[in-house]
Amino acid sequence: MNYALLLNLVASIATKLAKSGAETYRVEESVRRITAAYGVKSQVYAVPRSLFITIIDADKRPLTQLCRMEHTNIDLESVEVYSNLSRKICQEKPDWETALIWVDETSKTCKKFSFPVRLLGYALVAFGFCLFFGGDFMDALCAAFCGLLIGVLERYMPNTNIFFQQILSAFFMAVFAYGLSAMHLSLHVDASIIGTLMLLVPGLLFTNALRDIIFGDTNSGINRVVEVFLIAAALSLGTAAAWNTADSLWSTPVSLPLIQYSIFFQCIFAIIACFGFVIVFNVHGYGNILCVLGAGLTWATYCLVRHLGGRELQCYFIATVVAALFAEIMARIRKYPIISYLIVSILPLIPGSGIYYAAQEAVHKNAAEFVAKSSNTLAIAGVMAVGILLVVTLFDLPRNRNREKDTHS
Repeated sequence: MNYALLLNLVASIATKLAKSGAETYRVEESVRRITAAYGVKSQVYAVPRSLFITIIDADKRPLTQLCRMEHTNIDLESVEVYSNLSRKICQEKPDWETALIWVDETSKTCKKFSFPVRLLGYALVAFGFCLFFGGDFMDALCAAFCGLLIGVLERYMPNTNIFFQQILSAFFMAVFAYGLSAMHLSLHVDASIIGTLMLLVPGLLFTNALRDIIFGDTNSGINRVVEVFLIAAALSLGTAAAWNTADSLWSTPVSLPLIQYSIFFQCIFAIIACFGFVIVFNVHGYGNILCVLGAGLTWATYCLVRHLGGRELQCYFIATVVAALFAEIMARIRKYPIISYLIVSILPLIPGSGIYYAAQEAVHKNAAEFVAKSSNTLAIAGVMAVGILLVVTLFDLPRNRNREKDTHS
């Protein structure tokens, strides 16, 4: 048995999963299952952007490989195909050379949207969420151009620290939006900026952090949570700096009161925006339709509970539970990674507006309002976390028992 080739095989698959945005448990289980299928013991430890894999050869000597991932990119199609590939290898147990050929073939055949189509996705996200947050059609068109700017910046911006990337992206996007407002092209500029800001809010990172904590990957989960807070702070700093810049260039930005659309139109706008996200996240097949329907169902649930007299946090909690249930059911029916359904379904609940308005209060030096809006945003994130934790924990109890058996066996 060529243990070096086996190590290269599992490291290649695990690295591709991690770089595509897979959860930590999925990355680690893929390694354990493949090596166990060939009767080889292994240990794997994954944290954001790093992967340590050790296998034990026939002479009980450890072979270890460290994989560093400088950059990651959300690609949910790759998460699906490499998860399926790991299952196929476990079932058929090909020789190492054949398995490595399968990995290369998978890399070549993995579906990806072209850059122009991805730009369309960025524009749809900003367009739909601008309407969702109370902008009019002209505001939404301005937001779509801001979304295109975000897409271009993310593609061509140098690969620097993610914190500074988010600051620069938020700054240039918001300055552009304020400039359009100064030309009277966007009268509800707040809606334009918040809608575009949703492209930068770390929804997938937040969801993966919760799932890591559920499965006991505490270090990875804490690292991701810290990264979420850093990105939120970066977005606040970027939009605050943009407001000050716009104030000095074109006088104080003014936004008209936001429009209150009916529940039906809010759900339609959420579906449009989330359809843009399935393009950005590279989701293919009819599963992308199910994903956006989950987003519409989630927001309809929120509005229904609010209409029945539920308080804001209660509405967020119940809507999150519905989104998580939908994601779990769809993932099991389609044999598709749950992360695709979960992240898209909860996107309408992500408190992007809270980050923006908290930054505005900080710019205006309204300390009390800044604390209130920041606390409310954190509270929303907290109840969403509890909702996801509740559902995922209940569904994954059997899997956790199996993992414990595998650990003790």
